[in-house]
Amino acid sequence: MSEKPHMNLIFIGHVDHGKSTTVGRLLYETKAISDRDMQRYKEITQQLNRPSFEFAFVMDSLKEERERGITIDIAHRQFETAKYYFTIIDAPGHRDFVKNMITGTSQADAAVLVVSAVDGVMAQTREHAILASVLGVQQLIVGINKMDAAQFSQEKYEAAKKSVSDLLKSLGFKVDAIKFIPYSAMEGSNVASKPEKMPWYNGPTLLEALDMLEVPAKPTDKPLRLPIQDVYTISGFGTVPVGRVETGVMKPGDQIVIMPSGKKAEVKSIEMHKQQMPKAEPGDNVGFNIKGVEKKDIKRGDVVGPASNPPTVAEEFTAQIIVLNHPNVIAKGYTPVFHIHTAQIACQFVEILEKKDPKTGQVVEKNPETIKTGDSALIRVKPTKPIVIEKYSDFKQLGRFAIRDMGQTIGAGVVLDVVPKKQ
Repeated sequence: MSEKPHMNLIFIGHVDHGKSTTVGRLLYETKAISDRDMQRYKEITQQLNRPSFEFAFVMDSLKEERERGITIDIAHRQFETAKYYFTIIDAPGHRDFVKNMITGTSQADAAVLVVSAVDGVMAQTREHAILASVLGVQQLIVGINKMDAAQFSQEKYEAAKKSVSDLLKSLGFKVDAIKFIPYSAMEGSNVASKPEKMPWYNGPTLLEALDMLEVPAKPTDKPLRLPIQDVYTISGFGTVPVGRVETGVMKPGDQIVIMPSGKKAEVKSIEMHKQQMPKAEPGDNVGFNIKGVEKKDIKRGDVVGPASNPPTVAEEFTAQIIVLNHPNVIAKGYTPVFHIHTAQIACQFVEILEKKDPKTGQVVEKNPETIKTGDSALIRVKPTKPIVIEKYSDFKQLGRFAIRDMGQTIGAGVVLDVVPKKQ
């Protein structure tokens, strides 16, 4: 583990705009992967008849992904810059894989939105940007990739920059604070070294822009909240859940409770990147060995907290949502799947309390019968099964969600209030 400050970085954007290639190029330029590895990837790409895909292969290491040429699950890789130690969460661009992207985005400290200089804003550029804003990504870099395909043209760059700026402004991002970086991941131009073919550009390289990000303040003063991503049984150790600390601190010896089941356990040891840790803080992705709970009693979507301050299990909750994309109108009784931290659970719209103008936030209608694409609304929601959910004002990371149905993200929102389940 490096002594440098740690940040989780996600790459988002439309499929085929070069996210994986960008990541592969960054790992190569920062020596996180060797020339020998690169040579191996090159050979595989030639065998599969996909020349020039080798950088993307660094991340898309699953065989199925290689054969289909797309990114499916979230891959984690590390690299270091002069200033930071980054864990990259590579988010899929494909429509059917948005649920992985939601998990990834809710864990990110910063995002790089990759946009092709040739195509500009596409459907998923928009969808991912909306999710980044709702899921609370505070810092954004816009990478205008494929400058080589755009003949390194300043006009093409400016046009793409304008279309992305307009989109981000409409979502409430402070565009003046966002760095726009033209580059070519394929050629490596303006990724780590200054571009020779863009004499008109005098801003930072992509790597320099990453070092201009700021490490978010760690909410260590709040109670521990750690959503579970996975659970393993490791011989000699026993039960080892894996997840990212969102708030608080976890130390060996801590007495914890796993909600919604209410099972109690003791933390025996904590590991990160195969090293024992004296403690885990917000942003750390860790595995921890627990005593007193079997693998069958704990699952993805559960949340760990201190035994003295258990995570809240919701009977129902009130949320502010925005409908991004729904072919019909939505009425009460609608029960789509909510993606909340690492949990996925069907939740019912019990009541639509208010319809709002998404641009001004003003109430347009009280208790409307229906809402549709583009509407913002205040709703009362009932989960179909016990789930841990917190107010956004108390625990941001456990109080925001995306709503999915019919294989697409139809909305996103934040939790304003929770009615706790009576234990």
